[in-house]
Amino acid sequence: MAGDAAEAVVCLNPAIEPLSWMLGTWISDTPGEGCYPTIKPFKFMEEIKITHVGQPMLNISCNGFNPETRKPMHRECGFLRIKPGTNKVAFICAQNTGVVEIEEGEVNGQELTLSSHSVARISFAKEPHVQQISRTFRLLKDGKLEHTVFMATDNQPLLQHLHITYTRCT
Repeated sequence: MAGDAAEAVVCLNPAIEPLSWMLGTWISDTPGEGCYPTIKPFKFMEEIKITHVGQPMLNISCNGFNPETRKPMHRECGFLRIKPGTNKVAFICAQNTGVVEIEEGEVNGQELTLSSHSVARISFAKEPHVQQISRTFRLLKDGKLEHTVFMATDNQPLLQHLHITYTRCT
């Protein structure tokens, strides 16, 4: 009986249809770039899985790793929720760095733009502390998914921090 449930096809909740272009497992085929005034520029690879279980939300998990050593780097997991009948979207995200954020924004066609509504952190999080995050997911004409992240900290304004493109694997 349990095996039958695991194999059952779950229908996409109609509320999240505007985000359906994001569904799948995506992996960067070329390294992404990270930079910020307080750190040395770096390259990273990332796999992002965007799934659903029939609820009015998407599940997201991101695993970043070093392109040369394959050593794990950052990890994020969360949920994308859409306000039914609108293009308003919320992203609830927890990172292995100890940052938890709620971002809100809009989906317009095949572009999702989000900005932090609130950012919280563990008491012993590394300084400088993240104060604001904004990000854009965009489906490009060649079928790749582009992800750009901007960040502001205690001592830096909102600046581009990460940029990466993914190819859909599934």
